[in-house]
Amino acid sequence: MSRTEVLLVAGTHGNEINACWFLNQVFKKSELQEKYSFNISTVIGNPLAFEKGVRYIDRDLNRSFSSRLLSQFSQSREYEVKRAKELIDLYGSHSKKPCQIVLDFHSTTAAMGTCIVIYGRRSNDLALASLIQSRLGIPIYLHEGDDEQIGFLVEKWPCGLVVEIGPVAQGLLDYKIIRSTSTVLETCLDEIQKIKNGDFTFPMSLDIHKHLGSIDFPRDSDGNINGIVHPQIQGKDWIPITKGQALFINSNGEEKFFNFDNMPESVIPVFINEAAYLEKGIAMSFTTKEQLLFEKSWSEDFYELLA
Repeated sequence: MSRTEVLLVAGTHGNEINACWFLNQVFKKSELQEKYSFNISTVIGNPLAFEKGVRYIDRDLNRSFSSRLLSQFSQSREYEVKRAKELIDLYGSHSKKPCQIVLDFHSTTAAMGTCIVIYGRRSNDLALASLIQSRLGIPIYLHEGDDEQIGFLVEKWPCGLVVEIGPVAQGLLDYKIIRSTSTVLETCLDEIQKIKNGDFTFPMSLDIHKHLGSIDFPRDSDGNINGIVHPQIQGKDWIPITKGQALFINSNGEEKFFNFDNMPESVIPVFINEAAYLEKGIAMSFTTKEQLLFEKSWSEDFYELLA
């Protein structure tokens, strides 16, 4: 039997329910799993939050996988820290059912369409992301260099991708989101199977949107939001903006413009006005587009992972 195990995670945030519905109502009842020579496990990441219809119970599960938090799990009273340790004990590298690849399915209220998020530049992640992009043409958001955003689930597995699909309201089932979830999942599993069959071709390059930083909403001296996302960029994720362009507008119609000294002349905004990021003080994030030439080590490492 193949030692390759793929873990599919839905409901890492309990109010992102489309992937949960798909895995429980479609994937588990379909013949899809019989197509593949490797084993596939499915799990609801945050079952208690999913049951209650909330994003999390005590803290964001997808920020609970840092080494610091996991080292203190036995003393922690936070449900998500204990759940993070439980997931690693169930499916991590040293568990009874170790998984080499994890796909973490999310939805977003922002107009992100379908995209892949990777954290850092691990060879396995870049290799798998390149295969998916070459098939579907979807953007890859490379998140790195942000010390305030750490502890992501996929970082604890040898290969891990986050799938983000939107826009959709929290707690709302949407056919288009479910269909896109199905498309990305089957594409990813097909590409893994091709690697195992030795019948694969990697693209020559990978287009990524590199994370530059995030900005908060304008706030008054008491910390209250006094400017909202400008209508000219609301829903315009992935569309470049330039310095001097209005980002926010207040109740008097006064505009706040993009003029950040530490940013390039033109940036590409993502996760614009994501509802869940309000508590994190993030109105939007900025990226810049880069092309990475495919490196031989990416395919070699990924092939070895699946051998």
